[in-house]
Amino acid sequence: MKAFDGKVVLITGGTRGIGRACAERFASEGARVALCGRSADTAAAAAEAIAAATGADVRGVEADIADPDAVKALIDTVTAAFGKIDVLVNNAGITRDGLILRMKDDDWGAVIDADLTGVFYCCRAVARGMLKQRSGRIINVSSVIGLHGQAGQCNYASAKAGLVGLTKSLAGELASRAITANVVAPGYIETDMTAVLADATRAAIIERVPLGRPGAAEDVANAIRFLASEEAAYITGAVIQVDGGLAM
Repeated sequence: MKAFDGKVVLITGGTRGIGRACAERFASEGARVALCGRSADTAAAAAEAIAAATGADVRGVEADIADPDAVKALIDTVTAAFGKIDVLVNNAGITRDGLILRMKDDDWGAVIDADLTGVFYCCRAVARGMLKQRSGRIINVSSVIGLHGQAGQCNYASAKAGLVGLTKSLAGELASRAITANVVAPGYIETDMTAVLADATRAAIIERVPLGRPGAAEDVANAIRFLASEEAAYITGAVIQVDGGLAM
């Protein structure tokens, strides 16, 4: 028997990067997986590829998590398909970097909506079902930027810092029903989001990492998988940094 046999996992931002690595990991360990993306075609293609590789029941679902109605429809769709949701991984997010004096209102609002408010919508929507079944795991993907800040990323840092407060408060509200809520805070991870960095910027960041290398999406997926497991049943309200020591 595999570790996640019978479990249903919903992953937002599940079509690439950290979310895709999580979907592959959970599917390989027996979970039924719903991966959410903003494009129906991209989500379906990712789900088909993972299902073919693992033999698991994996489905792609389109949703804009910054839209509360779309989030409600997402949760309803996944619950109707699988009967329940055991694990929610809030991974979807965007960046619109810029110095504060040049940052447009739309750039601030878009990042806060996608990276913080959207997570709130997803947590609120999934909590009702988890409370009824008296079990559940919620893992929110923040960033070391949210813990320590970063010039040129006031919007992103604010959203990711907000996730920590949201998650700790949620952990307190849901603990009596055996539902845990935790944060994973990645450091420099090689994904599409970081691929746009200049070589000099990338080298400067890696030089500051005590382990001497960038992280892989699988490194973060490993931590998320642990927090979703029975072995982590006594961990809630925690922030786990997956950063090679960058933010020590």
